[in-house]
Amino acid sequence: MTKTLRVLIVDDEPDIRELLELTLLKMGLAPACAGSVAEARAALDAGGFDLALTDMRLPDGEGLDVVNHIGEAGLDVPIAVITAYGSADNAVRAMKAGAFDYLQKPVSLAQLRSLVKTALKVETPVAKAVAQQRLLGESPAIQEALRLADKLSRSQAAVYIGGESGTGKEQAARLIHELGPRADKPFVAVNCGAIPEALMESEFFGCRKGAFTGADADRDGFFQQAQGGTLFLDEVADLPLAMQVKLLRAIQEKTVRKLGASQEEALDVRIICATHRDLAARVESGQFRQDLYYRLNVLPLKMPPLRELRDDIPLFAERLLQRFGGAAAPQLSADARRALLDYAYPGNFRELENILERAVALAAGPSLSRADLQLTPCADYAPELGSDEPLQDYLDRVEREAIVKALEGTRYNRTQAAKKLGVTFRSLRYRMERLGVK
Repeated sequence: MTKTLRVLIVDDEPDIRELLELTLLKMGLAPACAGSVAEARAALDAGGFDLALTDMRLPDGEGLDVVNHIGEAGLDVPIAVITAYGSADNAVRAMKAGAFDYLQKPVSLAQLRSLVKTALKVETPVAKAVAQQRLLGESPAIQEALRLADKLSRSQAAVYIGGESGTGKEQAARLIHELGPRADKPFVAVNCGAIPEALMESEFFGCRKGAFTGADADRDGFFQQAQGGTLFLDEVADLPLAMQVKLLRAIQEKTVRKLGASQEEALDVRIICATHRDLAARVESGQFRQDLYYRLNVLPLKMPPLRELRDDIPLFAERLLQRFGGAAAPQLSADARRALLDYAYPGNFRELENILERAVALAAGPSLSRADLQLTPCADYAPELGSDEPLQDYLDRVEREAIVKALEGTRYNRTQAAKKLGVTFRSLRYRMERLGVK
């Protein structure tokens, strides 16, 4: 017999509870109700729920208290919050605390049904094979990124992926999508810097026939194409300010209007964005809207540069050689392997791919030498290198100095030092052990 899934409704307004209860009953679910934080905690502790929906304003606290209780008690119950119109800040706070998604009042029953269907698929088992197809590596930094990607896939909150160019930000976005409940829906990737400003609104939101010169048919935009799935906004820092305003509204209201249309369309799209730029610095300089920044940067993920994954470089190289050369792919000589390990990789994974693809294409024998790799000195690092100092020693020295400075500046509070350096606590601890920092 199929188990009837149970949903906890937390709201102090009887009319709202009844509306939500009837909607869930029609979906074949078993709803239960609580009117306060205390009642919600007691119900959750009793167990048996597959989903929780909570209002933000409750007589004895906030919906955030219910979200925090689920996290502190280690309960495996996805929770969504219901917030008053125009109070998206509360929803962002709740999602940072672990909420799955949010709805705004007045509650749209269509959006509610869509949210519930998505939420109840969250517990789909994570396939390790999926992760290995996207992001390889055993180094602590990449394992931390994989762990976070797995965790973020279970939420519907916006994800902001930072990192240098070529670190695999789009692969991380695709992994989050593939591990989550939207895996069978579209993943639409958009390079925000490649769209002419005059066409941005129609490209993102679509248009009706005749909306402007050249609009000879109705056309869906990126949001409509991603309906039910994920919209990945790459290089989001390149969006002009006028488009940032329109994007902010679409994300907040979960609706879009095609150019030339009289009515808005409801959205069910998860937003993941990425940029290699310092988005916070662009906010300070006025180039990026602060309110949009906070809507996009709900759940952050930092992709590590290749120079932090040196132990995995032989694995990456082996896979790339197989991809470019097949069964007849040349092998790396010991000298070539050493050269790859010593190189600085300002272009990260993309540069490593370019190096090996070129070497395979030009290889004259079954083995690649250091010369075949055609590595060029990295100008960013060479000026400060001592005459007898190997590149890796220089990089280790710079990294060690940065860690010591951060520790001293935080009175050796490792948690604060990690935050200051923009790395996880686990990553900082690993680096300190590797570099002998006490």
